[in-house]
Amino acid sequence: MQPARLVVLVSGSGTNLQALIDACADPAYGARVVAVGADRDGIEGLARAERAGIPTFSRSVTDFETREGWDESLATVVERFEPDVVVSAGFMKLLSARFLDRFLTLNTHPALCPAFPGMHGPRDALAYGVKVTGATLFVVDAGVDTGPIVAQVPVEVHEGDDVESLHERIKTAERAMLVDAVGRIAREGITVEGRRVRIGAAAR
Repeated sequence: MQPARLVVLVSGSGTNLQALIDACADPAYGARVVAVGADRDGIEGLARAERAGIPTFSRSVTDFETREGWDESLATVVERFEPDVVVSAGFMKLLSARFLDRFLTLNTHPALCPAFPGMHGPRDALAYGVKVTGATLFVVDAGVDTGPIVAQVPVEVHEGDDVESLHERIKTAERAMLVDAVGRIAREGITVEGRRVRIGAAAR
């Protein structure tokens, strides 16, 4: 079987991207990153891709007269790489329903969805006083962190945690979860039916 083709979208340092690049170096992983896109130039995520010899592209919203024009341009360039899966790895832009209808798109969130959606999952979890939080991998839909859940991993909240220390532990767990789930999807397939997601034998 040919490796599954991944297009990864980034907005920052690209640590999740790097984890995927490292995993894809093993032929048994079953996937390869065929392109990395960004919503701005000059970021470490793009530099990581370039160092790995992976094609890159960027599309800044400010370069387009309308958000729709930006979204269509992004979809057009993504489509050129014929992805099996698009991974939003710290990509800080919402994608349109038209984009999501064209590409199976995955994203992570640093909380156990549906709890604490939005930009500040670790901060909100800490403020609420939960004892366990974590990370979620989900299929992106038109909402904010509301898509069907692919995988979740728990992270215990320690006494004395601040937002930074909690978020760092969540990110470590998140990267491992992402790499594991994307590899399984690449090797075994995925089925999404409403809010139910199946990977592997159950997906057939």
